[in-house]
Amino acid sequence: MKKALYLVGSPNQTTQMHQIADLLADEYEPYYSQLYYDGWMRGFYKWLLRNKVLDKTIVTGLVKEKADRYIAEKQLRRDFENRELGHDYDLVVCCSDIVVPWPLLARTKSIFVQEGMTDPLHLWARLVKRFTRFPILAIGTSLNGMNNCCDVYCVASQGYAEHFEMIGVDKDKLIVTGIPNFDDVQKLRNNSFEHRGYVMVATTDMRETFRPDNRKKFIKEATRIAAGRQMLFKFHPNEEMGRAVAEVKQWAPANALIYTSGNTEEMIANSVELITQYSTVAYVGLALGIPTHSYFDVNDLKRKLPIQNGGQSARRIADICRQFGRFQGSGPAFLRQYWPAVPLTAASQVAETAS
Repeated sequence: MKKALYLVGSPNQTTQMHQIADLLADEYEPYYSQLYYDGWMRGFYKWLLRNKVLDKTIVTGLVKEKADRYIAEKQLRRDFENRELGHDYDLVVCCSDIVVPWPLLARTKSIFVQEGMTDPLHLWARLVKRFTRFPILAIGTSLNGMNNCCDVYCVASQGYAEHFEMIGVDKDKLIVTGIPNFDDVQKLRNNSFEHRGYVMVATTDMRETFRPDNRKKFIKEATRIAAGRQMLFKFHPNEEMGRAVAEVKQWAPANALIYTSGNTEEMIANSVELITQYSTVAYVGLALGIPTHSYFDVNDLKRKLPIQNGGQSARRIADICRQFGRFQGSGPAFLRQYWPAVPLTAASQVAETAS
């Protein structure tokens, strides 16, 4: 039986990979590893870790611990950095092309799966892109795609296909599939969350990833938008919760609801308006037709909105993995002749036509 290595990071990335792996389990034995560098980049990567440059990112700390816990609880097979078991793999499925095992990708077929929203292409990221070959130095996902090292790139929408091409991905490697966890947003309306009818505020871990965040100004602006309506604050899981809670208590209305954990998407589904900073969950609000505010250009978010295909994205991606695994040739050559075995819904047919 063939073997596939799934490179995971955050809990969202890990659950997406698990969905795809389950659909391929009849053909590929699944193994999992956190993202890692190998080969010529490994020493530099270890230096970044030792000097805490990557603290609060998906490769270390609380976010990594949550993904590791998920793998343990689901009893998934680990091959951390391909050193625990040392298998030869027939397929590698990546949730990022920023941190990649170069020697393994050089000899193994690889599929990239977009996780969610990419970080803004801020000035530092633009400088990193122009003057270096190391997208990891942007400390975030803004330069995902810059390495252009995977054979096929599965992305959320035609808008994101254009984005990844701009970052550096060969356009002939790109295919719009939708992405698991963000392709059937309507199902979130059926939930058991205890509150409804509030203005939802979803924060971002900007400070934890070395970006400026005037949290007082943000809370005050959210309060203005809420205009006396009930507010609910939900923090990014990577934030320093004590500080975040204290700030809301200081600057938001006294009756504001505060959640440090829980299902953010279901909370959004029960809201009447959504206020975010830089967060993928803005797509949940937009897909549900909820008035949404973001530090991103909302019109650009609408252009990039992940296609809604009734939860078929994992099947579409698994079908690409299966067919490409049997194909003799490059990723672009495969995509030129690819015909999906998974039926398209009306929503995804529109996206395919546009692409």
